[in-house]
Amino acid sequence: MAVGRGAEARRGACFRSRDGDDDLGMTGTATAKVRRRRMENEKAPATARSSGGKRRRRGTDRFDTLPDELVLSILCKLAASAGLPSDFINVLLTCKRLKELGLSPQVLSTASAKTFAVKAKNWSNSADRFLKLCADSGNVEASYTLGMIHFYCLQNRRGGASLMAKAAIGSHARALYSLAVIQFNGSGRSKNDKDLRAGVTLCSRAAFRGHIDAMRELGHCLQDGYGVCQDVTRGRRLLVHANARELAAAANAMVSSRSWISSSWANDYRRHGARTGVTTEYPLLSDYGYNVPALEAHTVNRFMTEWFAARDGSPGPGLRLCSHGGCGRPETRRNEFRRCSVCGTVNYCSRACQALDWKLRHKEECVVVAAAGMGVGEGGAHGVENDDRAGDGDRQMMMVYS
Repeated sequence: MAVGRGAEARRGACFRSRDGDDDLGMTGTATAKVRRRRMENEKAPATARSSGGKRRRRGTDRFDTLPDELVLSILCKLAASAGLPSDFINVLLTCKRLKELGLSPQVLSTASAKTFAVKAKNWSNSADRFLKLCADSGNVEASYTLGMIHFYCLQNRRGGASLMAKAAIGSHARALYSLAVIQFNGSGRSKNDKDLRAGVTLCSRAAFRGHIDAMRELGHCLQDGYGVCQDVTRGRRLLVHANARELAAAANAMVSSRSWISSSWANDYRRHGARTGVTTEYPLLSDYGYNVPALEAHTVNRFMTEWFAARDGSPGPGLRLCSHGGCGRPETRRNEFRRCSVCGTVNYCSRACQALDWKLRHKEECVVVAAAGMGVGEGGAHGVENDDRAGDGDRQMMMVYS
């Protein structure tokens, strides 16, 4: 089958056609030789050139002869495995054909979270449109990421919640848990709009899909009887299961990569430990006696942390950020989050963030404050007070440490 040079045969070509350009400045015998060489190349079978036959003309573009299905398959694998947004974007900028095929729904639906992990300082309308294009292509990770950014950073509550709900319908565990936190706190609404039963239901669905923070939150809800009938045994079983999941995730991360410690906020914890003289590093699994580093925060949590850090660390007048460094969630109204009942210096969006930050950092800080005059020992109960006082039973999220 002959390989034509027309627009139909060169579908998605990435190089300009040289027709009409090579004859400039040529006359007589030279022009005749060029035309004769072109005619021979056009009549040459495609199989002869693709099977290692001698290329008779410089500038022949074999990329044009590749079928779209093969190029799409390669682009899908690239989008799913890209470690940085530039790994994927640079390919799209190579030529027109790669840009058209790379922005197809088939490719964008497979893009990983790192493919669109834009930094807060680089956020723009173009990044927003790209994430929206991925979300419209059925990418649930993009729907969750864009929903969190719109809900918490851009204060587009309705649009952000809709995008997270779209991801939750696709069984995205992080989106389910984030919606549960919104229901528990009544985020974006008044303090009387909390829906504890809806929060427990969403948390249960996220825990069923293996989300560790959702398991912790649901376990404490069962222990405290918060939004669900109290069942201390089931609650403790879920907390143990969450610790086991965390240990497995840490082991898998250690096997796959050595650069698995969270970057910015983990360094803050390290500096804090050096300042206070604490030698134990990240005792997340103290129940089992393991000291493992904290898992890397999700890209959208890092985005929110960077976003508000660039704004003097304040989401607005009278509003606070979650004190767990790997979260980044801000309050949407005053006194939305709960503060530590012992020292009163930290506040958290959820029980899971409180449990993680307690083991990571706050355990030493709170003990220092208690030893200074509050009289609460390390093995005592530690709670979080509800600043809202919205009539939800003054939820006391108690923890007993071994």
